[in-house]
Amino acid sequence: MPECNLEQNKADCTCTYTSCGKRGLCCECLRSHWSAGELPGCLFPKDVEKTYDRSVEKFIATYQKRR
Repeated sequence: MPECNLEQNKADCTCTYTSCGKRGLCCECLRSHWSAGELPGCLFPKDVEKTYDRSVEKFIATYQKRR
């Protein structure tokens, strides 16, 4: 993907699963998580991301509480 800035994406990635082969490849990460019914870790606050619960339900619950 020529328009993907892999090094900048890796530097900005907040996911704590650092050995992931999709790190920095946001489109691949999103595709992978979405196919499993999840969202990528970068959409969650750091404290929630660390739980590895990437469910849509967790996302909704997290942001309903933080409003």
